Amino acid sequence: MDTYEKKGYLLRDFRVFRLKDARLAPIPFHYHDFHKIILFLSGNAEYIIEGRSYPLAARDIIFVSAGEIHRPVLHAGAPYERIVIYVAPAFLARCTRGQDNLATCFRRARETSRVMHAGTGLSHDLLFHMEKLEHTAHAKGFANGLYTEILFIEFMILLNRALLAHELGELHASSYDEKIQYILSYINEHLDADLSIDTLAGKIYLSKYYLMRKFKRETGYSIHQYITSKRLLAARHLLAGKESVTDICYSCGFRDYSTFSRAFRSMFHMTPKEWREKML
Repeated sequence: MDTYEKKGYLLRDFRVFRLKDARLAPIPFHYHDFHKIILFLSGNAEYIIEGRSYPLAARDIIFVSAGEIHRPVLHAGAPYERIVIYVAPAFLARCTRGQDNLATCFRRARETSRVMHAGTGLSHDLLFHMEKLEHTAHAKGFANGLYTEILFIEFMILLNRALLAHELGELHASSYDEKIQYILSYINEHLDADLSIDTLAGKIYLSKYYLMRKFKRETGYSIHQYITSKRLLAARHLLAGKESVTDICYSCGFRDYSTFSRAFRSMFHMTPKEWREKML
């Protein structure tokens, strides 16, 4: 049985909530259609994202981009306490003004470290804004929805400013398998290329059977499942543009349209053309 799953769609532009679990059943590898930001407050845990394992310390901020495979691993000790924000990529795109892209923090996290550390003063400020946002999101009153959106945008601006000003500690220590990281990077950079298991195994001089077992152990995915998911996520992103659906099919590595359409429907519960119509 597969050890990963998808955890659904975000029905609103963003959500924020505070969680504290004394006990939590093991969480399988999974991914979301939305970005996730976690401010880790306390506990004994590590976070695995795209094959990298990060031990967590209080005031760490975890950035998980849409489509990235991840799961927390909890160890015995203190309760697992965190504040979680879900945000739809389309909402951040709508808020972008020129070079001021609120999704910059996720791009920088992918390039440097998906877990960063906030110093005492900064974490206090971020916690204050997150708690204020959480309270407002569940309140009622005149123009509360608009006020919540303004607070959320303000929070994302402050978070991006902190990252760009190097107020967040980058290059958080992580453990990973170098060969698997190479394969993950190669796949994501060559989605339109031949990504057969024989080809990938030849890149790192391993037998394909050993690579398959190692990849599944490190990521929770089979190689085929991982490649298909990443190709479909890339295709869905391109469908928001003007490129023809057939051209998108081939540019994302699918060899025929019927296979692409069936896989897209299986993952997103609608055809590529239906998705494009929904986005218009």
